[in-house]
Amino acid sequence: MRLNFALLFITISYFQLSLASASNDSLLKKSTSIVPHYSLHDVQMGERIFYGLNSSLTNSINCASCHNIDRIDTFSWYPSALDIALKSEKLDTASFKALLMQPSGKLMTLTHDSLQFTDEQIYQLKAFLTDLAVHGTKEIKPLKTNRIIFILLIFLFSLSLIDLTITKKVRVKALHIIILVVSAFFISDYVIQASIDLGRSQNYQPDQPIKFSHKVHAGQNKTNCLYCHYNVQQSKFAGIPPVSLCMNCHIIVGEGTRSGKFEIGKIYEALQNNKPVQWVKVDNLPDHVFFSHVQHVVAGKVECAKCHGDVTSMDQIVQVSDFSMGFCVHCHRETGVQFSNTFYGKYEKLQKDFKDGKIKMVTVAKIGGTDCMKCHY
Repeated sequence: MRLNFALLFITISYFQLSLASASNDSLLKKSTSIVPHYSLHDVQMGERIFYGLNSSLTNSINCASCHNIDRIDTFSWYPSALDIALKSEKLDTASFKALLMQPSGKLMTLTHDSLQFTDEQIYQLKAFLTDLAVHGTKEIKPLKTNRIIFILLIFLFSLSLIDLTITKKVRVKALHIIILVVSAFFISDYVIQASIDLGRSQNYQPDQPIKFSHKVHAGQNKTNCLYCHYNVQQSKFAGIPPVSLCMNCHIIVGEGTRSGKFEIGKIYEALQNNKPVQWVKVDNLPDHVFFSHVQHVVAGKVECAKCHGDVTSMDQIVQVSDFSMGFCVHCHRETGVQFSNTFYGKYEKLQKDFKDGKIKMVTVAKIGGTDCMKCHY
């Protein structure tokens, strides 16, 4: 029994030391990163100015309160520090100062009106942002707590099994049996849940290259979904609107009340450089699943919110449904088809039963909507 606890303690200590070592390595790399033409002192002082830690400033200025360094969970209309860094990377100090102290646009003018920087502080702030543009932000790695617990359970299960059958150091067999049963239960539960979640991405909410808000466009401005995603009426895919379609409105609307000119400026930049905006696909299905938007939207008359949720309330799109097979099958069993459509004339028996009143609704399931080959082929 003492051996079990000793090995468990050693394993936990090893993981703690590994994590601490990785953290120290990342800090060491960050502290020694120097951008050409700027000293490490300038970069560090610029970072202090950005976080509002420079006591020499005449008023309290904290750039990070609006422009986040790392990824945040809440949606912010302000551009991130990395966005600003990439935008201003090629500017000289004089141009950067003009952009900062003499901003264009109502929102930027309002927020930057009270800024007070010396030329040296402008230079140092530019040094920090250039360093950020070159080296990027620190990557936030996902927590691996469940994986560590899973490995510890495997280790504990193996240790108990070996001692029970071979070494026999612990005489109380009941203790081994309890450890084996409990650890086997949690290991099985972990494997089953991981298998179920394989290929699913519910709650997936990636950052997009432009802060496009469906809440503003589809909700506040009442823009019809089909205006932008016009492919749904003729294709498997909903499609992403090209920049030229965005310009139908933004050739006039050059500044947003919430985002200012920064985000809309990305549209103009993409058009001028003849480069598409690299949007990140949010709602995903496994590769072995066939799904057609035109079949559901045109023939099935399915509303967008049925699968995608209330996008009119979303600033940043998130995958609401899990898009599991159960989700689709349940929908096919409760959703009625437009049986008056001449396409369904070949279902003679169902047509007769429907006219005679024997059935009130013909669901998708009744015309083969739950057959395996309908979605998997």
